[in-house]
Amino acid sequence: MKRTLPIFLLCQTLAFAVQSESAMTGAEFDAYTTGKTLTYSQGGAQFGIEQYLAGRKVRWAFTNEECRDGFWYEDAGQICFVYEDPDDPQCWSFFRGADGLKARFMNDPAGTELSEVQQSKAPMSCAGPDVGV
Repeated sequence: MKRTLPIFLLCQTLAFAVQSESAMTGAEFDAYTTGKTLTYSQGGAQFGIEQYLAGRKVRWAFTNEECRDGFWYEDAGQICFVYEDPDDPQCWSFFRGADGLKARFMNDPAGTELSEVQQSKAPMSCAGPDVGV
């Protein structure tokens, strides 16, 4: 009996870990992100920043690059983004963890993974040729 309790607890822990790895739905993603600007990293280095606006609109910029406007939609359990350039869908699975969002890129065989490292209510600061008077 003493051996079955640790095995039972291990099974319960693994079951909880699998449940917490469920991808966010569109409604969950929308509730978490709308009105926020999130900074993402990959492998410890800043990757980019995205502002989530009402109506599933977004503004994205890779680190030190120009901003791109777009929108997102849910498709087959993934969150897909379409930006003005390029305009092909970029689909991700998002997971909510203790330290924020985790994202896995679905269009990449290597499986790019990003982590949320900063969150703000402030809008993005966009540099580029279309900014100014």
